[in-house]
Amino acid sequence: MKNNIPALSLVAALASAAAPALAQSAGEWTLGFGLHSVEPKDGNGELAGLDSDVGSNAQPTITFEYFIYDNVGIEVLVATPFEHSVRLDGLGKVGTVQHLPPVVSLQYHFNGGGKVSPFVGAGLNYTVFFNEETSGALDGNRLQLEDSAGIALHAGLDYKISERAALRADLRWMDIESKVKLNGDNIGKVKIDPLVMGVAYVHRF
Repeated sequence: MKNNIPALSLVAALASAAAPALAQSAGEWTLGFGLHSVEPKDGNGELAGLDSDVGSNAQPTITFEYFIYDNVGIEVLVATPFEHSVRLDGLGKVGTVQHLPPVVSLQYHFNGGGKVSPFVGAGLNYTVFFNEETSGALDGNRLQLEDSAGIALHAGLDYKISERAALRADLRWMDIESKVKLNGDNIGKVKIDPLVMGVAYVHRF
């Protein structure tokens, strides 16, 4: 997906424009249940000299956030495994791969006691790749993607629906880049760098 960073920056700018009100207090925590789609950027690098394309996928997600200060929380994102198709220019679909991209972020919530509460955050993601399978022109070969570590940026809006519940819409950008091997030989890097967008129900405890 093109222009991931500008889209995230727009949400962050809207969030920073909001004035603080009542805080989400230190010691509180939230639990969120959502659905998020991982949308890799366009142009995922060359593998064996051919342009690669990584497909999109949506999965259920869970977030946990603990507030260490008023309006400031540490959030952990987990999900069921995302599965992506891998295509090579001129060869079509050559395989699939699954991954888990847990993210830990430090976040600031604006207008924490208001009806609408924007937030921004930054942290780290560690992406684990597994269940690589080949098909088409690469059927029968062994494909391997190495795990990846990188930064993650986060921005979104919470819309309060009760004193302790909110609906959330959010965007993340993740730095995900993996070395790729075919039958044990290096064939290049795949640069996924996705925009992750979704909605969730968030409950405050």
